[in-house]
Amino acid sequence: MADSQEKKRVLITGGAGFLGSHLCDRFLAEGYHVIAMDNLITGDLSNIEHLFKREDFEFHHHDVSKFVFVPGKLDYILHFASPASPIDYLKIPIQTLKVGSLGTHNLLGLARVKGARMLIASTSEVYGDPEVHPQVEEYWGNVNPVGPRGCYDEAKRFQEAITMAYHNHHGLETRIIRIFNTYGPRMRLDDGRVLPAFLSQALRGENLTVFGDGSQTRSFCYVDDLVDGIYRLLLSDYHMPVNIGNPAEITIKEFGEEIAKLTGVEFKPTYQALPENDPMKRRPDITKAQEILGWEPKVDRAEGLRRTLEYFKEHVK
Repeated sequence: MADSQEKKRVLITGGAGFLGSHLCDRFLAEGYHVIAMDNLITGDLSNIEHLFKREDFEFHHHDVSKFVFVPGKLDYILHFASPASPIDYLKIPIQTLKVGSLGTHNLLGLARVKGARMLIASTSEVYGDPEVHPQVEEYWGNVNPVGPRGCYDEAKRFQEAITMAYHNHHGLETRIIRIFNTYGPRMRLDDGRVLPAFLSQALRGENLTVFGDGSQTRSFCYVDDLVDGIYRLLLSDYHMPVNIGNPAEITIKEFGEEIAKLTGVEFKPTYQALPENDPMKRRPDITKAQEILGWEPKVDRAEGLRRTLEYFKEHVK
């Protein structure tokens, strides 16, 4: 086994979060030395505690919005630090804006000093409430910068812009992924997003909360598929944004019916007003991922939901 000096070293910010922790697992499995960094504002150490005994893993408790120092060489940086659910970024809008702007700036500077390649986690939210469907990477989006969701959407749009500026101006090796709805084990139960909300409510025997009339659509990608797309994009030669998500689109009402059936409860929705600027449609065009990365999702929703349900059963009190 190569010692840690010979191993490629990767810094994963947001490493204690839902996606970040799965990335830590994947890169360790691929033989990397992994440095996870997280300020634990929305992340949770329980997601990575199984890694603490490993010599090829280290954890830094740090906020990347402040100066970032990592000793030794770095080959790759994956910037996944950010609140990602409306419940979080509406509660901490300024931290959300800072981690997308100052945090990204700090990490791009670190990547430049270390000669590392940097991949940023952007989002389908850069498309806003889209007027183009399905969403292609060339679409510029329909975002309200001063609406309640602006703190997240614009943080991610700025993140893309400064990353491209570093690529074009400094010749930095950069990659941009636009992540569509993703789910799986280690999602926070109180995350506020539709899947953990529905699963938690169903397991507690509560009515499912449907916003609007439930006709809005989402496309759900299982976390293992997403992580594989991220890994392929990082190691590819393509520097423009790439959508990674599952194009199987479903209305929120149909999704609620699926969750009810899966958990063996009757589908009894409680309807609430649709949040401001909530996107009505979400479906990735994944042509680029297929052609450039040879990637497409493999885990269908029924299988992914079964795996996720097992995790939620253990954690819902």
